[in-house]
Amino acid sequence: MSVFSSGEEEEEEEEEEIVNPTEVKMSQIVMPCHSNHRQELSVGQLLKWIDSTACLSAERHAACPCVTASMDDIHFEHTISVGQVVNIKAKVNRAFNTSLEVGIQVSCEDLFSDRHWRVCHAYATFVTQRSNTGEKVTLKAILPQSQKEQVEYSLAAERRRVRMVHDDIIKDLLSNGSIQQADSSTVDDAMAAERTRVESVELVLPPHTNHQVNTFGGQIMAWMVNVATIAASRLCQAHPTLRTIDMFTFRGPSQIGDRLLLRAIVNNAFKNSIEVGVRAEAYQEEGPNRHINSAFMIFEVLDNHGKLCTLPRIRPEPLEGERRFQEAIARKKIRLDRKYIISCKQTEVPLSVPWDPRNQVYLSYNNVSALKMLAARKKWRLSSEKDKVHLYTLEQKLVLSFRVEAEVDVPAHRAFCLLAELSNRPSWDTHYQKCELIHRVDADDFLYRVVTPSVHHGGVGSPTSAKEGEGILQDFILLASKRRPCGSGDPYVIALRSVSLPTHPPTEEYNRGEVLCAGFTILETKNNIYYNQASPEVLPYISNDIAGLSSSFYHTFCSCSQYLTRNRLTLGRSLQTSILV
Repeated sequence: MSVFSSGEEEEEEEEEEIVNPTEVKMSQIVMPCHSNHRQELSVGQLLKWIDSTACLSAERHAACPCVTASMDDIHFEHTISVGQVVNIKAKVNRAFNTSLEVGIQVSCEDLFSDRHWRVCHAYATFVTQRSNTGEKVTLKAILPQSQKEQVEYSLAAERRRVRMVHDDIIKDLLSNGSIQQADSSTVDDAMAAERTRVESVELVLPPHTNHQVNTFGGQIMAWMVNVATIAASRLCQAHPTLRTIDMFTFRGPSQIGDRLLLRAIVNNAFKNSIEVGVRAEAYQEEGPNRHINSAFMIFEVLDNHGKLCTLPRIRPEPLEGERRFQEAIARKKIRLDRKYIISCKQTEVPLSVPWDPRNQVYLSYNNVSALKMLAARKKWRLSSEKDKVHLYTLEQKLVLSFRVEAEVDVPAHRAFCLLAELSNRPSWDTHYQKCELIHRVDADDFLYRVVTPSVHHGGVGSPTSAKEGEGILQDFILLASKRRPCGSGDPYVIALRSVSLPTHPPTEEYNRGEVLCAGFTILETKNNIYYNQASPEVLPYISNDIAGLSSSFYHTFCSCSQYLTRNRLTLGRSLQTSILV
């Protein structure tokens, strides 16, 4: 994962090492008993170690027993061989009311060559168990110790938003017809999916439980990987490599004496990958089965040269099999959309990505996280200061970013409401000649078309159209994502980024401009707020003269400040209506 992905930055920045009180480290040397037939560490064993380390970190902060609630998507970048060392580091990013997010980094170390490389990273959610009196345990807040931890703390709230709608996204996409249905009966020589079905029962014994006498979450995940691998092997008739796991969600506990029924089947096979669905149920000698966990695992097959093999197709059984077949296509599209969104380089053209309902959740998350991470970078340089308005610049390879910072005597929540209403920006920002609302996605996300003044030849800008020159206006299609603070230390955020819409293609009358990241972060400081606006490209209407740049930003900020002050106490009827909408 590259630019502005979850928990990662485009480039590493040096930061003074601060010991996090919740940090837990585990190092394990890979022995033959931990490996598969290829003498590589089995993913099931790795998941056990990951879950153990994350649980210890969660309980260090909570000071009470915690159980795994979910494990976010995991992409395994490299395999680990026998004799190498696995280093796992986990620490709590944020504590909510009764749950907390733990970030996990997994790396590999070769003892003989002194090489280190990253294997994967993950985010796990843990929940506290009730006290002996049956009361819920309320967690104390996390206090970030560094700028990097502050960013992770803030982004944890965004990841939580994505988790809460994770299960509904596929249903919405299929019910709304956003995914083109594939014909599963067109391949004559396809293997029947029923031939890949695996069913296995495990008896939960004391060695399979954790210190709370519940079935160890890592053990359940390892058993699920086992049956999924068998199902994938039956299709490809080879030894597959587990590349990605979609979110694990634990739906209920399991104890000693439970029988765990594990079912796996290939949902769909693509050219170079296989999706296997896995379901775990627990039952006693008497009583109904209890759904414990479900997951989707993506396998690949490599030849002797490490190249991807072409895989046989699958023919699903009617009804339920057909449903799983179509849902697997939807999940693949979401994975590809998400990968494209987070891997778009700032120097690539076009910067914008297509907007549609299936990628909205991830575009919104990336929009907000990109602005937060850009604002948190350490190498901002003060370029000018006038009347306590500070202009900072940040140079990164071919990209120049700007940040304007000042204090305004306006309550933070009021400034947020005023600035979030982008349709009113032309009234105070001369660079916005027109701003029209295209679509209200939901309460926090909106699509706008913005028209800005003409681009002068030789100015600093990167419009995608070749028609640069006097008198040609420029337009942008922007996704605006706004967020209120989820806790102390969180800023109000209004994030903007370019997207493309088939209903609003580029036209001859306008140069189509693009911006990857821009917006406002607003922080309460006593009775004032900070104003920040940051963009990773030089906006096309700004001169390349830094003095002219300073003047332009200064006058724009003064106009913004006056606008906020005028509307400090009351909002006009039209403003209030727009905000409620």
